[in-house]
Amino acid sequence: MIDIPSPAVAIVGRHNSGKTTLIERLIAELVGRGIDVGSIKHHSHRGFDIDYPGKDSYRHRAAGASETVIAAPGQVARIKTIEGEEECADLVRSMPGHDIVVVEGYRKSGLPTVEIMRAANEADAHTAEVFLRGAREGLPLGADFTQLGRADGAAAGCSGVRDADAAADVREKMPAASTVAVVTDIPAAREAAALYGIPAFHLDDVAALADFLGERYVRPRVTVVIQAGGESRRMGQSKATVPFAGRPLICRLVERLQPVADELIITTNEAERLDFLHEMYPDAGIRLVADIHNERGALPGLYTALQAATNPYVAVVACDMVFASARLVVAEALAMHESGADVVTPVNKHGFEPLHALYRKDGCLTAVRERVRQGEKRMQSFFGDDGVTVLPFTQDRVLQVEPRGGCFVNANTPEDLARIEDMYLGE
Repeated sequence: MIDIPSPAVAIVGRHNSGKTTLIERLIAELVGRGIDVGSIKHHSHRGFDIDYPGKDSYRHRAAGASETVIAAPGQVARIKTIEGEEECADLVRSMPGHDIVVVEGYRKSGLPTVEIMRAANEADAHTAEVFLRGAREGLPLGADFTQLGRADGAAAGCSGVRDADAAADVREKMPAASTVAVVTDIPAAREAAALYGIPAFHLDDVAALADFLGERYVRPRVTVVIQAGGESRRMGQSKATVPFAGRPLICRLVERLQPVADELIITTNEAERLDFLHEMYPDAGIRLVADIHNERGALPGLYTALQAATNPYVAVVACDMVFASARLVVAEALAMHESGADVVTPVNKHGFEPLHALYRKDGCLTAVRERVRQGEKRMQSFFGDDGVTVLPFTQDRVLQVEPRGGCFVNANTPEDLARIEDMYLGE
């Protein structure tokens, strides 16, 4: 299995802000949508109890989180003793494979952060007023709000702020540059969020918050398409069924790419010859899809792949790419998610490598359809079209993912295949 980094978002607030109640409802909402959720519970104090009704960690798990890490200074629940306090980034890295990790606490995690403020919490109400004053005065998120907190207290007839705890809240627990949304029933906080240009959700509007996280932070699902085509003239048979290390070559591709495929499609003109894959890999959910167009060519094959895929990201790999890399698919998906590109394609001194590239279905399907209609056969022919953004994935980046390289080696002839098989068996 490939360890896929999990995207994460933090939900923070002050003591008794209702964070755990919001998080357990949010987890249940996301899990109900078929999203795999991991969670982290952070305690600022030493020591904690786990896994009995009423405890925060128990509530995370009862809501449906498939994995929960509970962390406090000096202790994490897995359980191990540590020096100091575990960094949130290290915990997230230790929880690969989730669609999202929801973190409770860890205000200084550096993660995109959802701030919760509840009117019934006195500290939240005071913080919201300071938050609004900062927004009205044009202070950037992450600025020092301490002086505003004192001024707010003086305006209310208090000496600075009410007490040391309130002062600490203003100094250490204000929305920061990492704040991406606010959950609140306090009008001042909603107004401040609007001035800062970040969305505000009501405490009961969990579905809308889940929509927001789903659009921005949940790992997009990837369809992996292996293009098997049909008979190869130079091979004398289908490349998919040509023997490799004692089995049909297509088996190697399935086993290399299945770990990162939310959906696995094989496009082929001879589906009956590949039916054996369903029996060999009953849990892979392989779909055998016939090419939409009869003519040969990489671009018509890409059109079939995009049309058949049900997920937003589509990785396309040729069935003769013996060293196709699941890690490269993951890296391309992360690059696409971060950049918003429509195509993430490896590039070298010879140009683009459109096979073993990643395509955004919504961004590419129309352009590919039009190019196919015009009789184009080359996959990269639509890369310059209006509205299609291409992110080159350089050789250096490929080698960071796969230091040994070889991802794009393909077998066009029996001699090529024999040479690659010798290389493979000699590993």
